[in-house]
Amino acid sequence: MDKEYRVCSKGIWDTSIPGIRFNDKGESNYYDIQIKLTEAFPRGKEGAHQWENIVAQVKSVGNSKRYDCLVGVSGGVDSSYLLYLLKVKYGLKPLAVNLDNGWSSDIAVKNIKKVTTKLNVDLETYVINYEEMKDILRAYVRAGIPWIDGPTDRAIKATMYNIARKEGIKFIFRGNDFRSEGKQPREWTYTDSRMLRFIHKKYGEIKKLRTFPDITFFNLIYSGIILKIKDYRPFYFLEYDKENAREFLKKEFDWEYYGGHHHENLFTKFAMSYWLPKKFGIDKRKINLSAQVIDGTLNREDALKMITDDALSEDELEKIKNYVLKKLDITNEEFQEIMNLPPKFYYDYPTYMPYLLSFTKYFMPLVKLIYPRIPMSFFEIEGRK
Repeated sequence: MDKEYRVCSKGIWDTSIPGIRFNDKGESNYYDIQIKLTEAFPRGKEGAHQWENIVAQVKSVGNSKRYDCLVGVSGGVDSSYLLYLLKVKYGLKPLAVNLDNGWSSDIAVKNIKKVTTKLNVDLETYVINYEEMKDILRAYVRAGIPWIDGPTDRAIKATMYNIARKEGIKFIFRGNDFRSEGKQPREWTYTDSRMLRFIHKKYGEIKKLRTFPDITFFNLIYSGIILKIKDYRPFYFLEYDKENAREFLKKEFDWEYYGGHHHENLFTKFAMSYWLPKKFGIDKRKINLSAQVIDGTLNREDALKMITDDALSEDELEKIKNYVLKKLDITNEEFQEIMNLPPKFYYDYPTYMPYLLSFTKYFMPLVKLIYPRIPMSFFEIEGRK
């Protein structure tokens, strides 16, 4: 018997989200996760104080170096505005790093050039051989799991750590903001190096990936504990309004908007707008909009109305689908067969997640040595128990 449909009384998280539970007030455990994140990463005076301490540490450690920090840039609002803040407001010496996986929109590429050029910030772009990228993304599509863009996420992280090690940089900054993005359930987004290797071996066609970067847990241990590289999200501490940031970027840098959350990358756009809703009935906006409701930047009633509208029109969806299939060398017939197969999830493949779930409390001391703050994924794990 299907469980009764319910919506969280605080946000718009609903029973389509894995692992959701409700208390007698109608509040979901995802609301609890969001509140715990807010408490762990306060803004206001406390957040500003913590951030100023981080800035002072960056300047002290990188005083004699060409770069004192590394910033991942995509051409999106968050990373573009973060680069401006670090360079202009806080007087840091950032190196901008971009991963070219062959799927960036022209607008995103131009945005990166506009911002880095005007700020006089050096840009280092790591280019993955497209045949390798195509092979691994196509393998993820054939694997039939929700987050087919997981390889890109892992490659971005690996690239930032690799370049930080090469340049002797001790601080990595990213533009993520849980207050506008929320915490996605692991069933929708999880992938790791074990899963990646298995899926590529089973569904890929290229035997050896020579340019695709990945980072293992042992790489993180070495980078975090031995090399003391720290990975921060400044917007966890700083007051940040995305709409104001977008308007500022347009005015200051002739920056252009690309139409939607993470749509600066065309494969990500396909994954979020076509693949997830049509194959899995997943709408990640429920998580994003709920987070914004809790943050007070969006009215709950407005969020409920927004979620009833499709992110893209059917014509736009068909256009992005055809573009992706052609670029991945997947026929319409094969794609339709994949769409008709039963959905699969991370737990249908070998991953490290069973160990993480079983031994979370034993991993925690090690995680605290690797990262300067507890990663958001651990809040979701604890909130789902």
